[in-house]
Amino acid sequence: MELLDSHAHLDDEKFDEDREEIIEQIKKEGITKLISAGYSLEGSKKAVELSKCYDFIYATCGISPNDIPQTEEELWIMLEEIEEMTKLNKKVVAIGEIGLDYHWNQENKDMQKLAFIKQIELANKLELPIVIHTREAVMDTIQILKQNEVQRKGVFHCCPLNPELVKEALKLEFYISFAGPITFKNSKNADEVIKIVPNEKILIETDSPYLSPEPFRGKRNDSRNVKYMAQKIAQVKQIAVEEVAKMTYQNAEKLFKF
Repeated sequence: MELLDSHAHLDDEKFDEDREEIIEQIKKEGITKLISAGYSLEGSKKAVELSKCYDFIYATCGISPNDIPQTEEELWIMLEEIEEMTKLNKKVVAIGEIGLDYHWNQENKDMQKLAFIKQIELANKLELPIVIHTREAVMDTIQILKQNEVQRKGVFHCCPLNPELVKEALKLEFYISFAGPITFKNSKNADEVIKIVPNEKILIETDSPYLSPEPFRGKRNDSRNVKYMAQKIAQVKQIAVEEVAKMTYQNAEKLFKF
């Protein structure tokens, strides 16, 4: 059974002591494609470097809402660098993660929106999909997507288990990616949301090293755990886990055009 982890942060400092070892273990576990997701300028650079070192690793480049600068001038400089590194590397498969986060940042909403819109424009220019991070910003996220067409669409990564958000995202033809929270015992709406999403729009991810699924909640996460998301989806949809692995792999290949 082949699995694809559509969103991991292998550049994270939590992997500094054993990154090479973990990557080898991930590959042996049957994860034959993995996307190392950038979220800052530095993180995007590291994701690209990892994609150069390992044939089964791909990258995304972008500035997340939690990593945007304080001034527009700084933002333009960052986005120029993101554009340049993306143009130079064919293994960059999307612009992201980008979006809005009002949980951690309430005071810079206008800058978050500006950075989101400008990176949508960049994705359209480069003919790439986007990877969306949204937290406690559902209405503004959907409004921006309705007002700023994303030509290659994209995915709501680690999608909040909000049925209304998911329905709106699907209307806009976006994919929905499920991570560890769907396995949590106290997770609300997980089964309902999984049932809402058509098989052809589902992706799975770990968002590692964060959000470890049950039974490893609270421990460092890595891509080997993507199978637990596949198992949960298989259980809810009452299909074989091998079928979930196959369809999520094919969905990712269709979206990211590996």
